[in-house]
Amino acid sequence: MSVNQKSVDVLVLGGGAAGVCAAISAARSGYNVLLVESQGCLGGSRTATGVDTFYGFYTPKEQRRIVGGIPWEIAQHLVSQKAAFERPNTYGAGTGITYDIEMLKIIYERTVLDAGAELLYHTYASVVHTEDGVISRVVLANKLGLTEVTARMYIDTTGDGDIAARAGAPFEKSDVAELQSLSTIFFMANVDTTEAKKISHKELAERMKAANQSGQYVLPREEGSWHVTPHPGVIQANMVRVSGIDATDPYALTLAEVEGRQQTQQYVNFLKAYVPGFENAFLISTSHHIGVRETRRILGEYILTEDDVVNGRKFEDGIACCGAPVEDHGAGKDTRWVYVAGDGHYHIPYRSLLPTGVNNLLVAGRCLSATHGAQASARNSAQCMAMGQAVGVAASLAIERQEAVRQIPAYRLQELLREQGAIV
Repeated sequence: MSVNQKSVDVLVLGGGAAGVCAAISAARSGYNVLLVESQGCLGGSRTATGVDTFYGFYTPKEQRRIVGGIPWEIAQHLVSQKAAFERPNTYGAGTGITYDIEMLKIIYERTVLDAGAELLYHTYASVVHTEDGVISRVVLANKLGLTEVTARMYIDTTGDGDIAARAGAPFEKSDVAELQSLSTIFFMANVDTTEAKKISHKELAERMKAANQSGQYVLPREEGSWHVTPHPGVIQANMVRVSGIDATDPYALTLAEVEGRQQTQQYVNFLKAYVPGFENAFLISTSHHIGVRETRRILGEYILTEDDVVNGRKFEDGIACCGAPVEDHGAGKDTRWVYVAGDGHYHIPYRSLLPTGVNNLLVAGRCLSATHGAQASARNSAQCMAMGQAVGVAASLAIERQEAVRQIPAYRLQELLREQGAIV
C-alpha cells in the first residue's frame, strides 16, 4: 500500500475548543499549521456534543472575567452575530455564555482558515512514531488511505490524550468506577419557558426523585438541568448520566451511546409529565456523540492537584486562569462541587501541558497533567481554549528558538500571551 507524505511546521491533532485556539495562535505566528479533526465540524464537545455554553470566562462569585485572548475573541464574534448571550447561573459554575451551535461551527472554521491554518476533517491519527523522545511522524487515516505527516512540533488536543499515549508518554486514568460519567445532551422545542422557569432547580430535583420512586422512570441523575437557548421555545438539557465507562474503549463507548439515547427518552417523558411548560414540547435532537468528561490524564512536568485548585494557587509559569469549581460527575445521583477559595481563581501551569519523555509534543484540554479532582475544574471550555492558545504560542516559540518545548522560558511565553490579549 502506498503512503502519502506531507510536511508542516505544527500538526494539531483534535479540533475541539483547545485545538481550534492552538491552530489559530500558531498560524498567526506565521507557521504552516495543519489541524486534524475526526468529526465533520470544529468544536468537539462545544458543538458535536451539544454543550452550547462556554463556562470558565468568569469567576462564579465575583463574576470577574479571567480569560481573554482568542477565547474571548471567539465569544465576541458570537455576540456580534447576535448568536450568544450571557446567562446567569444561580448554582454551579457561574455565568456562562450560551450560543447558537451552528454559528459557532462557522466562526471556528472562519477564524482558523483566516489565520492561515489548513483544516482536515474525517481523519484519525492512527500511528505515532517516536525516536529517542522525539515524535518523527504521525500516520493519518482517512478516505485517501494513509498519510505520513512530519512536523517540527506536535500538539495533542484530542481530549483523550491519544497522541501522547501513542508517543509513549506516561499517563494516569482513574478506575472505571471513579471516572466521571458521560452525558448525552438533548434539545427540545415548543417549550413554554416562562411557565417552566417557575420550577426551581431544587424543586426539579425533588420531582426527579419522586419520579424515580414511582417506579415508572429510571433517571440515574436527579439534579440535572435545562436552560434556554438563543431560539424561542428551544431548550438544552444536560440530564443523562452514563457511568462506569472507559471512553477510550470503543466497544464500551458504543454501548454508552446506545444507553445515552435510551436515557434521553426517559428524561423527555419525565419533563413532559412532571414540569409545567413541557406538556406540548418534543425532542428535536440528541448530541452527535455522547459527551466525555474524563479519560487519560497525562503525567506532565507538574501534576495540578485539587489542593492547588481549591486554595487558588498561583504559579510562576501560569499560562491560564481558572475560577471554575471542582465539578465531579460521579456515578451517583448527585454531583460534587468544591469552590476555589481566596481570590477565586488559580493558575494552570505551563508544565502541566508538557508530557514527560517527549520533547516536541504539547497537550491542551481535559487531558492535561492533573489529578482527578483538579481535572474536574480545569476541563471547562474557556480554560481549554486558553490552554490551546498557550500551546500554539509555545510551539511557535520553540520553533523560533530551536529549543525543546520544556526549554522555552515561561516569562517569554507569558509576555507573548499578554500581547495577544490573554489574561495570565
